[in-house]
Amino acid sequence: MTTITTPKKAVAVNPLKLSQPFGAALAFLGLKGTVPLFHGSQGCTAFAKTLLVRHFREAIPLSTTAMNEVSTVLGGEDNIETAIAVLLEKSKPAMISLLTTGLTETRGEDMVGILKSIRKRRPEWDNIPIIYVSTPDYKGAMQDGFAAAVESIVATDYGTNPEIYTNNVLVTPPAGYSALPCPPSSHTHPQVTILASPMLAPGDVEEIKEMVEAFGLKPLMIPDLAGSLDGHLEDDFHSVTTGGATVEQLRQMHCSIYTLAIGESMRTAAEILKARFGIQYELFPRLAGLKAIDSFLWRLAQIVNSRHDPHVEIPPQVPDKYKRQRRQLQDAILDTHFYFGRKRVALGLEPDLLYQTSWLLHEMGVEIHAAVTPTKSPLLKDLPIESVTIGDLEDLEMMADGADLLITNSHGDALAKKLGIPLYRMGYPIYDRLGNGHRRHVGYRGTMQFLFDVGNMLLDYEVANAHH
Repeated sequence: MTTITTPKKAVAVNPLKLSQPFGAALAFLGLKGTVPLFHGSQGCTAFAKTLLVRHFREAIPLSTTAMNEVSTVLGGEDNIETAIAVLLEKSKPAMISLLTTGLTETRGEDMVGILKSIRKRRPEWDNIPIIYVSTPDYKGAMQDGFAAAVESIVATDYGTNPEIYTNNVLVTPPAGYSALPCPPSSHTHPQVTILASPMLAPGDVEEIKEMVEAFGLKPLMIPDLAGSLDGHLEDDFHSVTTGGATVEQLRQMHCSIYTLAIGESMRTAAEILKARFGIQYELFPRLAGLKAIDSFLWRLAQIVNSRHDPHVEIPPQVPDKYKRQRRQLQDAILDTHFYFGRKRVALGLEPDLLYQTSWLLHEMGVEIHAAVTPTKSPLLKDLPIESVTIGDLEDLEMMADGADLLITNSHGDALAKKLGIPLYRMGYPIYDRLGNGHRRHVGYRGTMQFLFDVGNMLLDYEVANAHH
């Protein structure tokens, strides 16, 4: 069992973590026609917007209630109502996501009470879902905010006069729940809900959707970052998200025959769907590496098989293209393992991504030299290393001496140069590399690309050291 250590420092010297509102905003960017609305000062929104724009190199729709000194003291109800009114008038969103920040959480705003009061005054807004999430900056990290947002998304009623639910509450649909009827195609192409952890970039989400569709299943991806942040040009400018899961799709969550949760942080959201609609789920803590992908594809095959006549025995079938991709990955493992064996790698990543990456490297013969993560997770007890630190990049610097490779976000660039080792950029933000909306690290192809990219870096480092 891995030991989890937390340094007793008074401050983060070189921060690794991103805030909960950042993570929640990222999740809501995977819903079509929405604008994440930060309830706080303008600076809270500007920070998240800057990082997201630099990472994806896309226009990112974020808004703010623009709290000032007076409204912070007297309360922000008027600011929330005004901000929603302006958004509905100018941007015409299909839904609004409302996120708190450290400022309003510290004040102790009664958000549920405020929203009920606004709804009472504004019956004309009855058909606009307003999804509220509690995301204080001062605790947790990006992954916590992202998970809280997904939990609120799957717990919300998208019918007439949508109900408001607080975080992590298992709910049952209210009497007036207005679900859309399941489409006729649900018989020939059954719907499967995929809950996507923040470790999955838009390219990863696209890869998973392709895998599910290859089995004749219809994926309902929550959130669907591939639809909105995959880097595509629109004909016109839009002040809301242009892709992702739609309100209509969210109103058909009950039509899914199974839930596949990717990443430990999606467990609670899967439990909420089970409590609301009785949909069974399976959680996959990672989707990189031969064994992990095999088990995911096998589950998809079993889901398809369960739809056939129970009296006719049909062995689960995997599409031929994945059988070929599997052989390609096996060859890639043979080609690259010479350069991975006994190498020491230092990691600074969010828990879900840390788990996936560390186990894949461990399977390749790598020694995990140091591991730092910004927030807690049940996964941290089961890493291929004796201890993991909940800390910052300063902690990583102190532990990474002697490593052959550093894997963290772009903020680790100065640290890598100081240590004289290469940096493989992973996580958020990556602002000094192109194509972040298309990178893939999951599935057979994604795993293969990761092994080639990292293998080439280790090969270059080995050659450079040999010359010295």
